[in-house]
Amino acid sequence: MLSRHTNMAAMRTPSRLEVTYLATADALARMVATGAFPHPQDTPTATRGTPRVGDGVLRLDADGVVRYASPNAVSAMNRLRYVGPIVGVRLTAALGEVLPDRGPVDEELMVTLSGKVFWQTEIQSRSAYVAVRSIPLSENGRRIGAVLLVRDVSELRRRERELLTKDATIREIHHRVKNNLQTVAAVLRLEARRLQDPSARMALENAVRRVGTIATVHETLSFGLQETVPFDDVASRTVRQAIDLANRTETRVRGEVIGQFGTLTPEDATSLAMVLAELVQNAVEHGFKHDGGTVTVRVDRRPGPDEEILTLDVQDDGAGLPEGFEPGKGGLGNQIVLSLVQDLRGTIRWERVEPHGTRVRLTAQLRAIRR
Repeated sequence: MLSRHTNMAAMRTPSRLEVTYLATADALARMVATGAFPHPQDTPTATRGTPRVGDGVLRLDADGVVRYASPNAVSAMNRLRYVGPIVGVRLTAALGEVLPDRGPVDEELMVTLSGKVFWQTEIQSRSAYVAVRSIPLSENGRRIGAVLLVRDVSELRRRERELLTKDATIREIHHRVKNNLQTVAAVLRLEARRLQDPSARMALENAVRRVGTIATVHETLSFGLQETVPFDDVASRTVRQAIDLANRTETRVRGEVIGQFGTLTPEDATSLAMVLAELVQNAVEHGFKHDGGTVTVRVDRRPGPDEEILTLDVQDDGAGLPEGFEPGKGGLGNQIVLSLVQDLRGTIRWERVEPHGTRVRLTAQLRAIRR
């Protein structure tokens, strides 16, 4: 519903700005009554910086000549380096002299500045950006002029460019970190091949695997526009790499991931990837020494009182926990897991599964993703 209110008791003389606003409102109200406004083509884009009435108004006649320019509109034209009078001139001709060479004819810009169509565009000069929205005015099917809403969005566009540059820089850093980590892993792998001691070779191979897990997180960050990690792909690759390593021997192991991790912060993603890799590796290495089996990764993510809670189960149908098992007195893998669980602000427990097998349950408090 559209309503109009008039204060008949006002004694002051209206300003030129107020008179123009009222005349434009009258014209739009008549167009609304006849169904000519809103027009199907008048669909302002969702781009930040869409001009509003208070940002700047230019009133044009049927020939595209400016009959009124609000102070904000004049300021926006000055930012485009137009310094002459704006009222009484054809806007297309006035701005055509100061804008940089845009090719033979920029039809979209010229038609918008003449007020002939419902449209929105952006004028770019050497140092300024001005958003323009054109609303043609008509009466009894005849065009009587137009109103142009203009807004100086130079600062807004400058900040957007800075953000794009920052995002590109961050992605490049992640890409280089990934490359460096892969180089470190390659060097460790070469060194492991030279060693004759099986235990030393295994230690270096585990180091290669851990470095590769961190590199996977940075690789994912190098492709995204946001500083977040779509973790489902990272989890699938982590489980697949651990399973592939086990299947190089005679033991045949199958892995599956049930549920969705969703998007995580880089801090949570790195820690969780390391924990997941160690738990799957331990299940493969200690649960299936002789016979094959299945490692099941099940994840559940739910909102908590303050932050989201992620529950991760890594379960195998292997030999089960040894008698007297204590996580704190286990190998390096368990020590890494216990340390990273603290970073995830969570808890972890190991338990036997009947008739045989082991289940490790991790509960973590996820960090909020910054929007």
